[in-house]
Amino acid sequence: MPSNRMSIRIGGEAGQGVESGGAGFAKALVRGGLYVFGLQDYMSRIRGGHNFYQIRVAEQPLYAFEDDVHLLLAFNKETVDLHLPSVVPGGAIVHDSATKADARALAEREVKDFELPLVKLAEEHGGHKIMMNTAALGATAGVTGYSFERIVDIIERNFKRKGSQTVKANLAVARAAYELAGERYAADYAWKLSTIPGAPQRMLVNGNQALALGAIAAGCQFISSYPMTPASSITEWLATHSARFGIVQKQTEDELSAILMAIGASHAGVRAMTATSGGGFCLMVEAYGLAAMTETPLVIVEVQRGGPSTGLPTRTGQEDLEFALSASHGEFPRLVIAPGTVEQCFEAGYRAFNLADRYQGPVIVLSDTFLSSQGRTLDKSALDFDRVTIDRGQYLDYQALDALAEPYQRHAVTESGVSPRAVPGHPNAVWITTGDEHTEEGVISSEDAVVRRAQMEKRMRKQALAAREMRLPSWYGPAEAELTLVGFGSTWGSIREAVDTLNAQGLSANGLQFVDMYPLDEDALAAELDRAGRLVAVEQNFTGQLANHIRRLTGRKVDARVNKYDGRPISPLEIVSAVAREVAARV
Repeated sequence: MPSNRMSIRIGGEAGQGVESGGAGFAKALVRGGLYVFGLQDYMSRIRGGHNFYQIRVAEQPLYAFEDDVHLLLAFNKETVDLHLPSVVPGGAIVHDSATKADARALAEREVKDFELPLVKLAEEHGGHKIMMNTAALGATAGVTGYSFERIVDIIERNFKRKGSQTVKANLAVARAAYELAGERYAADYAWKLSTIPGAPQRMLVNGNQALALGAIAAGCQFISSYPMTPASSITEWLATHSARFGIVQKQTEDELSAILMAIGASHAGVRAMTATSGGGFCLMVEAYGLAAMTETPLVIVEVQRGGPSTGLPTRTGQEDLEFALSASHGEFPRLVIAPGTVEQCFEAGYRAFNLADRYQGPVIVLSDTFLSSQGRTLDKSALDFDRVTIDRGQYLDYQALDALAEPYQRHAVTESGVSPRAVPGHPNAVWITTGDEHTEEGVISSEDAVVRRAQMEKRMRKQALAAREMRLPSWYGPAEAELTLVGFGSTWGSIREAVDTLNAQGLSANGLQFVDMYPLDEDALAAELDRAGRLVAVEQNFTGQLANHIRRLTGRKVDARVNKYDGRPISPLEIVSAVAREVAARV
């Protein structure tokens, strides 16, 4: 078997250390010079319920997870029963002696049974069975032959804050499991992991962390939010680093307060944002329109999950695209971007602030659960603060206001539709604004038809201007292909790998990724789609919202749809299989 290419899945109940153990081992692999893709799957329960964490590892960058499992770490019997069908022939299950695996079922699938006294090792060497997950990770390294020094590094970093005795106990447990597993099973296991000497230092980053880093790079100074999975970790990350970067973080009583506080902060001149999921954004919609009418820059991160209502709190989906494109009543410039990779999350984190300032209104960053939590290895250059530019648009600071000769009008009618924006409080620019239709001075217009037309046309000119700046979808694969897989958001990694697989199988395929969703230059987009072959939309919703969006903008109807809406991310293999069925049906 090839070295450093495998997939490890860790499963158990919430509270057994599944996520922390999986993330810890992923970090150990990254520190050894390897690339990983981490898939986190968890239920919406504090304790109990089945969770798992899957680590795909290779010596080259990874963009998606895979369905196959080579090594399964089972913290309970349920994990064995649920995940045995995913373990490949020749693969193995590592489990505690008290968790009995069905010998006949394992034999039928040619899966090896690596039984170990994990709880006993934790109790004897660490003093408590809670360290069973540490024993399991030590055993994983022992079976695969991975360097124990990398495990030591992660344990010391993860448990340092709990004291030297805790570090010492976990190291003893990991060492005992490492040696026992290596002695018993390493020779009988084909897949191996090894460090790469001289490999550059890399990072393990997920989508929400990258968005938060992008916001910091943009100079974000304020975030207000009400906790809602899966967006909460954006606020948590910024709160953790708020003192270092000068960020005010407010946890509000509800989502309406959250968006209103962010609007107020932005009105005062600072870069401000809020983060939520679909249900929270429902509550924000009226104030979203207020930001548009008052022409207040604002970044709203909407991390999608399955709906409607509470829906699937910890599962993924792409069900809010049409909602984001049409939320709030009335007509106003709507800017929506949907990053599809961790790197693009970083870019969206700072670019959204630039767009909001430049066009003086709200910008929605549309993510989803899978993208928010997927952990990927990145080179440090992927999140380069030095390449970030800060564009405040037509923003008049105090120096500019000192030189102002004409009376200031906050909503002045301009050719571009963008009015110069003044910092509140300067004597040369005392101004008001209102959610009612208003004059150039911001005074309620008393429903004057001439004023309404002028202000409406002014605001909508900004949308036409933005459409010329927003980016057309980008291509992956051969320039000409018979089949084009088109998608947005987190499906992109799987689409990219599916394109490679389809071409390797002899089918001619490429991929087309939408990041900027709206507004777009419709004629230019139509011309771009003319390059596509048979167009197959890959989406994680029922109705095909991207396909509908494409048709509205260009008239182009997709030729086929691959839709998944069960709350689980779509894999490259699922896309390839769906395409194969579609091709076979046409023959």
